[in-house]
Amino acid sequence: MLPEQHAPHFLAPDAPRDIDAATPLPRLWEGGCVSLIGMAAAGKSTLGRLLAEKLGWAHLDTDHMIEAFYGLPLQEVLDGMGLERFIKAEEDIVSLLGVRRAVISTGGSVVYGPRAVARLKLLGPVVHLDVSLQNFLKRVGDGGNRGLAIAPGATLSDLYEERQPLYRAAADFTLNTDSPDQHDTLARLLAWLTENPA
Repeated sequence: MLPEQHAPHFLAPDAPRDIDAATPLPRLWEGGCVSLIGMAAAGKSTLGRLLAEKLGWAHLDTDHMIEAFYGLPLQEVLDGMGLERFIKAEEDIVSLLGVRRAVISTGGSVVYGPRAVARLKLLGPVVHLDVSLQNFLKRVGDGGNRGLAIAPGATLSDLYEERQPLYRAAADFTLNTDSPDQHDTLARLLAWLTENPA
């Protein structure tokens, strides 16, 4: 059983407050972020690194933040806490993020935390990397040691179906990542990010 710990504060200024609410923000702005959500093996970490490199921004992986905070691999954190406490800890940590000019690759379970989702949306656009069920199952195998936040007795297919509506509800944009061509996927993401939303 892991001890209770208070989530750290990651302080930085929030989104600009002096912009007229009727005027849409550009999807990419100097003080903003881009957050990637989706299932394990959807490409969040890989695409996140590529996008950050392209933009000249930092790349942040929230699973790695959790590992660094507890000093343990993600699977051990999950095993030690149990599902409910893990999801709460993840929500606490992500909801305190205050960063700029960063691409944020999240854990697949981040959408279970409303405060975490609200924080990501405040920081900038949230992009759902959508992988098909077939490719998800192929890529994750049995899911062992991936730190998958899955209820006892649930199958990977159950987990996939449970999360799809949560991702859709949280996302500003959905991007299919079934293609193995990561640079094509990056180009499609950049095209949406740089499109004028007005």
